[in-house]
Amino acid sequence: MTVDPDRLHALIAEEIARPVPPEVAALAEAARARHERGSGVRAVLAYGSTLREATPEESLVDLYVLTEDLAAVSPRLAARLGCRLVPPNVHYTEAEHEGRTWRAKHAVLPLALFARKMRPDVSNPYFWARFSQPCRLVWCRDKATREAVVNALAQAVETMLRAGLSVARPGDGWREIWIRALEATYTTELRPESASRAALIVERNADWCRKTAGAVLGENFRVTAETPRPAARWRLRIIAGKVLSILRLAKAAFTFTGGAEYIAWKIERHSGVHVELKPWQKRHPLLAALWLLPGLLRRGAIR
Repeated sequence: MTVDPDRLHALIAEEIARPVPPEVAALAEAARARHERGSGVRAVLAYGSTLREATPEESLVDLYVLTEDLAAVSPRLAARLGCRLVPPNVHYTEAEHEGRTWRAKHAVLPLALFARKMRPDVSNPYFWARFSQPCRLVWCRDKATREAVVNALAQAVETMLRAGLSVARPGDGWREIWIRALEATYTTELRPESASRAALIVERNADWCRKTAGAVLGENFRVTAETPRPAARWRLRIIAGKVLSILRLAKAAFTFTGGAEYIAWKIERHSGVHVELKPWQKRHPLLAALWLLPGLLRRGAIR
């Protein structure tokens, strides 16, 4: 890998500075306000499908609230411990804008922990796979925080492309490396993604994927039989990732209002498999997830 750090940082700084719709900004402010305790919030990021193919009318907006420390994550000791052991904590947020109610799910964790999760020695791709893709810095406390966020996102891109090289084949260029990396990371979660999802994301972010690959791997890079590639550790990543996904689901069941309905909607949106929830499943999302999981696996809604 022949990383050009200045070019990569410039690409990221330009991308995160792009404006967001006013309803996304309103949701970011509502999420930030919930965690302004102690040392408070340092940054709020927006990422995910509402920056690509979906609109805030069609989907929950995805936000990340990055705090100074665990004290700002929650006033409850158990919640702070949960965030430290199995980050992030996830919450449901609403905000009013121009007479309408807008909805988001926001994750929260300290900025320092967020940055550590992007490093190449972190086997599980939950963080670096998400934040190697384009995102927006909706709110930022100061210049030092902005630099810390850019550094973390640059590391995420490097780690993601390194992972892509581990599953690449001779002849692969930037497009195939990104697609293979995304496909591999999907297998480490209980993700209801279609077989074409990775290629679709790369197509919709083709300029980003091409430019970041050029900054990390070199312009016109193509894998050859002699290309040094990191050792593939995907079997262990898959097992560990599935366990972490279940733990995150269990933790979210206690913090994410409307979680069962959201999960059912997400599965249908990505896989086309309709999930009909009974009243008791809406009241108890963790039990519902465990009850529905075998059937969803059989139907191919989750892989």
